[in-house]
Amino acid sequence: MNAPDRYERFVVPEGTKKVSYERDTKIINAASFTVEREDHTIGNILRMQLHRDENVLFAGYKLPHPLQYKIIVRVHTTSQSSPMQAYNQAINDLDKELDHLRNAFETEMAKHSRDY
Repeated sequence: MNAPDRYERFVVPEGTKKVSYERDTKIINAASFTVEREDHTIGNILRMQLHRDENVLFAGYKLPHPLQYKIIVRVHTTSQSSPMQAYNQAINDLDKELDHLRNAFETEMAKHSRDY
């Protein structure tokens, strides 16, 4: 069969960076981030988090091809911030938000496991 192995969807090959950065040469304060081995799940969450930043003018992502397991995130910011700062802040904010969600879930699970 011509289908690629399933592990290729999430295992980053040796020598490949998980995230690469490329500055846009035509637009000031714009850049593209290529995130290897991710799909719409991370792309949409990251895009929405970038939109929460008031210094972000544009944030979008695309999957170049269904058989290429990567997303390309484009970010355009105001002069008060850089795309790298906005991207890093979005990742840090998502990390905090997911930690809070995990802690709330574990607290509720502990509460309900005592009842049964």
